[in-house]
Amino acid sequence: MSKINVRSPYYITGTVTGLNSTSIEIYIYTGTQTITRPTTPTYNLEGFAVNNEVTFEISELVKDYISQAYIEIDYTTEILWVDYRTTQTINGVAQTISGYTQLTAFNGYGYFEDAANPTNSSKLLQTNTVIFLPAANGSSYDRVKIPVDTNLNQTVVFKNASGTTLQTVTTLGTTVSSTQVAYVTGTSENIATAVLSGTGSDITVEIERVSECKYTQRKLSFVNKFGAIQYIWFNKKSTEVLTTKKEQFKKNIVSGSSYNILKHQNTILTKNGIEKITLNSGFYPESFNEVFKQMELSEQVWMTEGVKPSPVTKPVTITSSSLAYKTQLNDKLITYSIEVEYSNNTINDIR
Repeated sequence: MSKINVRSPYYITGTVTGLNSTSIEIYIYTGTQTITRPTTPTYNLEGFAVNNEVTFEISELVKDYISQAYIEIDYTTEILWVDYRTTQTINGVAQTISGYTQLTAFNGYGYFEDAANPTNSSKLLQTNTVIFLPAANGSSYDRVKIPVDTNLNQTVVFKNASGTTLQTVTTLGTTVSSTQVAYVTGTSENIATAVLSGTGSDITVEIERVSECKYTQRKLSFVNKFGAIQYIWFNKKSTEVLTTKKEQFKKNIVSGSSYNILKHQNTILTKNGIEKITLNSGFYPESFNEVFKQMELSEQVWMTEGVKPSPVTKPVTITSSSLAYKTQLNDKLITYSIEVEYSNNTINDIR
């Protein structure tokens, strides 16, 4: 089954001699593939041929229906089913409608060098094969979570540093949209590796625990290039800033021939603020340049502060507009500094 990453263009092209036009019916839905497909198309489009060719680009249409919720302990990602069929008009005669072509839509993307219709066909739905976590403290918020494509991955085996199997999780691909991405969670605090098996070669993910007692630990969770949620921990110094904005006017405070000197002439009509925080990471390997790149490019980011006893998660927006790629040769020990702002005003003004 073909995969469509809706943050990059996805082209559907038909070429035939004598082609005048092509109409396309697009069905976008969730639930059980085929069975819950709506009877009425989500979109009906028509394109006229140029040099016997018609091309449709459907990613932006599909992306409007992508919805990513966030649950701190149990991440979830529901993909979309996208079915389409076409009718060609050749030499003025409408042809028989085609069968359905079925796609799986993820909120992912490809880079320019990945060319048209990038697929990201990996069972591991993140780039890095090393995961850094806070030192084990009994909290379910710092458990190992590995995003996998259940159509490509069959099992995840968690092992300790001695190679002893601690836990085996089986992931089975189904035709239900909510099960296409699984966040496999390791329940032991002694996990050192996770081995992913399924289509293609096995992938080994290493788990490293990092102790940090001095600073508040914060976790940024974000939607990566595969359309899955992954996370990065920041455990060094952070600074918070409140920026306010206001609307004001000059009020007439004259009463008769005098005025009260305790009244405000410059009167504030509305005032609110937004809080920003600069985060600094611990030491990361050079390979994490790609992970931070995807975090900078993410449209959806959440920050969790603390790990125990009551972490707080809020939506944030990354305001850093550039990322300097770092290397061990140039920078020796590699750390990153990221600026984010909370995605809401400080005073509740939602009406």
